[in-house]
Amino acid sequence: MSVWRNRVVHAGMRFFRATGAHRLAAPFTQGLGALLMFHRVRPDTGAAFAPNAGLEITPAFLDSVLTHLRAEGVDILALDEAVALLRRGETPSRPFVVLTFDDGYRDLADHALPILERHDAPFVAYVTAGFADQSARLWWLELEEAIARLPQVDILIGEKRVAGACGTTQEKRARHAAIYWALRQGGEAQLLDVVATLGAQARVDARALTAQACLDWRGVAALARHGLATIGAHSLTHPRLARLDPSAARREMSESRARIEEMTGVRPRHFCYPVGDPGSAGPREFALAADLGFESAVTTRPGMLFPAHRDHLHALPRLSVNGGYQSLSALDILLSGAPFALLNRGRRVAA
Repeated sequence: MSVWRNRVVHAGMRFFRATGAHRLAAPFTQGLGALLMFHRVRPDTGAAFAPNAGLEITPAFLDSVLTHLRAEGVDILALDEAVALLRRGETPSRPFVVLTFDDGYRDLADHALPILERHDAPFVAYVTAGFADQSARLWWLELEEAIARLPQVDILIGEKRVAGACGTTQEKRARHAAIYWALRQGGEAQLLDVVATLGAQARVDARALTAQACLDWRGVAALARHGLATIGAHSLTHPRLARLDPSAARREMSESRARIEEMTGVRPRHFCYPVGDPGSAGPREFALAADLGFESAVTTRPGMLFPAHRDHLHALPRLSVNGGYQSLSALDILLSGAPFALLNRGRRVAA
């Protein structure tokens, strides 16, 4: 999410908390339901420098979310059910959510799964094949670890130089933000090269980091056998597909599905675009997903599900349940759909 969009979202959340206007808007803005997006579920580490904390929620909060959804009469559907409902053009009698977990982190099995089982809640695990292979890089974790270790940085990113002390928490946050957003402006090769350079300076073992954070194939295969789980594909190496040439993007999508099928015996029917914002997945990628035969594909574009998404099943929006808003009041605001009606300027489908 861009800095500008972050500011808009924060401002919107403050407004709705203060006014309660989302409750009045909900009948017009909540749509049929929503796809909820999660990444990591694990206990709070308490680290002062934690730039990826926004991708994490605690197990206790996940438990409270599921308890709250059930209490509010919100159905938790498997993705296949939700897609079938959209295809049939049905309006359900109660709102629904679909739970989606990106990347294939170990804590999905270690911390989230027992909670999902307790609530009998179906979910989707979008697996990045290269993370299970331990061949792809979790560059955002590498960058965090490098900045955490380094006392200073001096790196050239395209024509932009980021240099300065990196000793205090405040300095680390500033250097990380400058590097991260500069990297997001460039291509995939530059991003990986810059992070590798910083990682080498800080002696970060990228392979070990991936092995520690993500499920291996044995873990993915066990998840695939679970009755509540749907396994989706999330590319081979987690690149921003829109930054790749068409053949490379197609390979990332098709071969990730083939690799997952080879290692688990399950052929993924659904796809998740890495990063998933408009700069990472657009009309070309939506068409590729359809052409490759995926039944649906999800973005990180925020929004609710409406009947019109029947014609845009390969550009589905999601709501991020993340470390920035670990409260049930924030969840209720998101599920009202009101923030996204403003953010998307009234458009129900942003494809």
